Amino acid sequence: MKNLQQKLLRLPEVKATTGLSKSSIYSRISEGTFPKQIPLGPRLVVWVESDIQNWISEQVSAARG
Repeated sequence: MKNLQQKLLRLPEVKATTGLSKSSIYSRISEGTFPKQIPLGPRLVVWVESDIQNWISEQVSAARG
């Protein structure tokens, strides 16, 4: 088994990290252009930090050509 530590982010942290609003995040998820959330409970979802960081890197790469 790999010894990986992955941090889980809640919505406020994802919003602060990406600069996107809640509605933009969920809109992009439905379009398939943003990492999907992981449900942990009936009213709790999280995102894997590395997925968000990879998405940011892809956005920067696309913008810079």
